[in-house]
Amino acid sequence: MTKSELRQIFKSRRSQLSSQEMLKTNDLILIRFQQIAFDADISTMLSYSPVKGLKEVDTHTLTDFLAFRIPGLTVAYPVADFATHTMKAIVVSEDSAFEENKYGIAEPIDGTLIDPGEIDLVFVPMLAFDQKGYRVGYGKGFYDRFLADCREDCIRIGFSFFDPVPAISDINQFDVPLNYGVTPDVVYEF
Repeated sequence: MTKSELRQIFKSRRSQLSSQEMLKTNDLILIRFQQIAFDADISTMLSYSPVKGLKEVDTHTLTDFLAFRIPGLTVAYPVADFATHTMKAIVVSEDSAFEENKYGIAEPIDGTLIDPGEIDLVFVPMLAFDQKGYRVGYGKGFYDRFLADCREDCIRIGFSFFDPVPAISDINQFDVPLNYGVTPDVVYEF
């Protein structure tokens, strides 16, 4: 299936999840994520704030777990430029203030800009992914552009309430695959 077809299907599937199902699957995803043994030293990560209206995976608990597991972890969040479809990573702290942009995505108001080449791990939002680690995002290419500027050994992790599809038929040379796809039942490694 194409990205456009998968985008429609998985937006619909997510919209049908009840609050109870969301709580349960978020807990299961956290448990699966806790089982990943990272080979590399991770000192800097890029997370993102889930958009509640889109029923995204709760990345806050995943980020908090990683910050607990790796003392001194530097955490950054993206700030999007919708005119250029690019984003930058801003380092945050417990005291950082966030503000929702026009699409309901919470972004840090201020903080230190960090170069993509300094990031060791990125949480990548997605609607669906396939068995080769390619993902379907929201269609603007923000993350693929950003990930192209990250180091080759940067770990890319996506979280999904659903298992991967066999294949995305319209992958192109700009698509950057995940290293891990975490679902409530399985951690897929690519």
